[in-house]
Amino acid sequence: MAWTISAFADEAGNPLDEQVSALQRAGITFIDLRRLDGHLITDLSQDLAKQAKQKLDDADITVHMLGSPIGKIDVTDDMEIDLAKLRHIAKMRDVFGCNTFRIFSYYNRTGLGHDEWQQRSIDHLKQLIDLADELDLVLYHENEGGIFGDRSDNVRVIAELRCDRFKLIYDFANYLHTGEAGWEIWRKCKDITDGFHLKDRRKDGAHVPMGQGETHARAILEDAANSGWCGPCTIEPHMSNSEAAFSHGAGARVFADMPQSESFHIAATEAIALLNTLRNNGC
Repeated sequence: MAWTISAFADEAGNPLDEQVSALQRAGITFIDLRRLDGHLITDLSQDLAKQAKQKLDDADITVHMLGSPIGKIDVTDDMEIDLAKLRHIAKMRDVFGCNTFRIFSYYNRTGLGHDEWQQRSIDHLKQLIDLADELDLVLYHENEGGIFGDRSDNVRVIAELRCDRFKLIYDFANYLHTGEAGWEIWRKCKDITDGFHLKDRRKDGAHVPMGQGETHARAILEDAANSGWCGPCTIEPHMSNSEAAFSHGAGARVFADMPQSESFHIAATEAIALLNTLRNNGC
């Protein structure tokens, strides 16, 4: 099962030193770099990026993907905002040696009709793909609540753009957030899924470790493994604000009451354990 396991380690702490420590503690050697030391990846200076790269190299941690906020503006906003961010990402690529990054597909806060929202979102994505091709970048779209590509039917529309420069991430919890049932969504999206975000949740909104929610995560991952699927799996647990409880040792503790580093560690080790179980079962 050749899956690359990475993590948004900023969920363990904002300072890069804390992120590195969290990854080392969990035995993870890849990072999806989204924010560090108070900076988003799209506003990080090259000097700070070079310092960060040195710290990661010293810790034997490789940047697997860059977690950009591109596509998290209104579909009526000036597209140059995101094109400028994309050009900045290209500079980060040159520092971190990573040309893949996460994007979204635009909010509709102004209340456009669905067809116009769809057309504008697709047009914006085409512009991003064209520029990514020019800059030698690869875009990974995440299904996020509130953007055009939040529900599976819209993701199927976006999938028509899928190519070497544009791929799709399946985020378990985000699909459940839209009210769609996990296994049914997987049947619709299995053939267009290029990456997973390992984030699980219950229907009451509480985030939980992978395999403990109501997204059918375990069954989906098992099916993907049995089908020979290969690709990136990024741990993005969202545990620090979760009111779910974790029982261990002396009793139950609520994730929201734990230090970020601790809730992240539990989520990371549980996700890795689930993937290892699938591997040991022959998946």
